[in-house]
This record gives sequence, structure tokens and C-alpha cells, in this order.
Amino acid sequence: MTDVRRGVRLAVDVGRARIGVARSDPDGLLAVPVETVPRQGAPIERIVQLAVDHAAIEILVGLPLNLRGHDTASTTDARCFAAQLAMQAEAAVRLVDERLSTVSAHQALRESGRNQRSSRSMVDQVAAVVFLQHALDIEKRTGQPAGELVPPAQEPA
Repeated sequence: MTDVRRGVRLAVDVGRARIGVARSDPDGLLAVPVETVPRQGAPIERIVQLAVDHAAIEILVGLPLNLRGHDTASTTDARCFAAQLAMQAEAAVRLVDERLSTVSAHQALRESGRNQRSSRSMVDQVAAVVFLQHALDIEKRTGQPAGELVPPAQEPA
């Protein structure tokens, strides 16, 4: 086990209707749910504000690859969202593989006694918790941040 960088990480599970947000503690040990942000309106601005409010050192955006590791329409959407976020956020933005995080989230909510209808508003937050915890575990094991850095786009001159 290696040391984990100190600082809060924010995780974002991008969906078509909702965006689940989770955060870590400053020591990078535990991931907890924060809120569900509606996709309509100004979701980027809200996530940037949450990053500021929590003094996040980075924002992890879930990359929903298919089981073979290939891109899908949702993957393209997440990449575009991450690029827009990287242009506006002060914190670094990273794309992190989130395969099966939503499936794990549904399973955890079912095991806690919630049905699918009552857990709809929570599942995106729980999915963000699942892949954030996985990313924290990778960093603990390897000493390197999980995922790939999204470079902030250069403003046109």
C-alpha cells in the first residue's frame, strides 16, 4: 500500500437525465454520496460549484465503456461532458472506467431494501460512490491517480 494524495475528490456519474455526484474525505479513504444534479439546466456550473464548496483537488468523470472496453454513445457523451467541465473547473478532471458501477449501485440499493422506483434518485449518487471508491483503491495500490487526465481545452485566440 502506498500513500494517497491528500485532498477531496469529486466523482461524477453522467447520465442522460441525472448526474450523480459523490466525494471522498480529504484523506482519500472513503467515498460518500453528495447529490443528484439534473442534466437539464446548468449541470456543469453546479458541479464546478460543488468542487469549489468541497475544495476538490480533482473531479473524476465516469467513463461508461462496454464490457469489452469499447466506447458507446454514453462514452462519447461522458467524454464531451468531461471536456466541458475541464474548461470551467479549477480542479483537474480525469476520466475513470466505471464499468458495472450502476449495476453495483442497483444491487446495493436492493440489498438495503429499496425498490427500483424509490431508488431512482439515489442510484446515480451510489454509482458515483462505487467508481470513486474503486479509483481511490487503485491510487492506494499503485500510488498513481486512476484514469486519464482530460486536458483543459485551449480557448481560441
